[in-house]
Amino acid sequence: MTELRQRVAHEPVAPPEDKESESEAKVDGETASDSESRAESAPLPVSADDTPEVLNRALSNLSSRWKNWWVRGILTLAMIAFFFIIIYLGPMVLMIIVMCVQIKCFHEIITIGYNVYHSYDLPWFRTLSWYFLLCVNYFFYGETVTDYFFTLVQREEPLRILSKYHRFISFTLYLIGFCMFVLSLVKKHYRLQFYMFGWTHVTLLIVVTQSHLVIHNLFEGMIWFIVPISCVICNDIMAYMFGFFFGRTPLIKKTWEGFIGGFFATVVFGLLLSYVMSGYRCFVCPVEYNNDTNSFTVDCEPSDLFRLQEYNIPGVIQSVIGWKTVRMYPFQIHSIALSTFASLIGPFGGFFASGFKRAFKIKDFANTIPGHGGIMDRFDCQYLMATFVNVYIASFIRGPNPSKLIQQFLTLRPDQQLHIFNTLRSHLIDKGMLTSTTEDE
Repeated sequence: MTELRQRVAHEPVAPPEDKESESEAKVDGETASDSESRAESAPLPVSADDTPEVLNRALSNLSSRWKNWWVRGILTLAMIAFFFIIIYLGPMVLMIIVMCVQIKCFHEIITIGYNVYHSYDLPWFRTLSWYFLLCVNYFFYGETVTDYFFTLVQREEPLRILSKYHRFISFTLYLIGFCMFVLSLVKKHYRLQFYMFGWTHVTLLIVVTQSHLVIHNLFEGMIWFIVPISCVICNDIMAYMFGFFFGRTPLIKKTWEGFIGGFFATVVFGLLLSYVMSGYRCFVCPVEYNNDTNSFTVDCEPSDLFRLQEYNIPGVIQSVIGWKTVRMYPFQIHSIALSTFASLIGPFGGFFASGFKRAFKIKDFANTIPGHGGIMDRFDCQYLMATFVNVYIASFIRGPNPSKLIQQFLTLRPDQQLHIFNTLRSHLIDKGMLTSTTEDE
């Protein structure tokens, strides 16, 4: 009895609970930390070994480190070969592939959210997520079609109506989804439902918006699509190679040796690839719609950006290499900016994705590609790169497009066309580029 009293005396006495603060922390029977603790304990998908059996047998005698090296290498070559095939098929096939990649990336991220909160059985979560994806894609692709293929849209009556009321239709579709979400709210799941509403919209912002920018870059010319993507791929491969063989100093999820080696290799690769591609019209010309043939064409007179020019080499470098001048395409100079971003800033997209996966205790976004993880694992840097390229084109490259202005001019009423014609003629006469006739006076 004495021993029991001593034990009770030494035990800490719990302070009385603050009922008022507890009631504030609870929302319909669920505490503020309840969702987080359950999310951490929720079972998450474990990445299984989905390496093809043929490779497993062929590489069974190797250590896990070298086995992973060979698996990643073989699958990387396969993906590069597939990349060459879709490039050969043309820009429209590339656009479809970009959309398919976008849908798969969205699916992988949303599936993680669904698995984290699966025990709560949130009503309509996945249905509404896919509905919002449909709405956002309808808005963005509708804007793109109207902007780049204005003549085609104006010629077809259904497309013209859809184009005229496009933004209103898009807003109405989103509003329907918003009302469906509000109607699906369940009292005991309020907090988690709003978590997942935000999860869906952030995913749409990261994946759909940036994949839309990829399409814009593609329509400016395939070279603006291929070179940035290739630079990111090259940097990823070379950083892995330098890190694998020479890596000693850790840097987040990589090594300093891989980071620096990948940078120099990517800059050189970007210069060489740009030189090769700048000589082909199919790569440098924007995608346009031809009214005469009723088809999409990639043919134009290359701009000065894709014509060889002679540049003087700085005196310091002249003494080393012995050259005074060098012939380059101006686009090669821009490729240095693209490859530098792909090497120095692009990897932070991968670091961001790595932090996201660690937050939810998963190795990969999915098991789609053996040795590489999911599609999102391969495109985590590409989306950040696409945004930079789009901003770079708008800031330093793109100017008014004469063919697009003429297409819009031809859709105006005759009196509007005549007004623009007279205004333009008066402007050219004032500039001294035209001479006024007696009739004009």
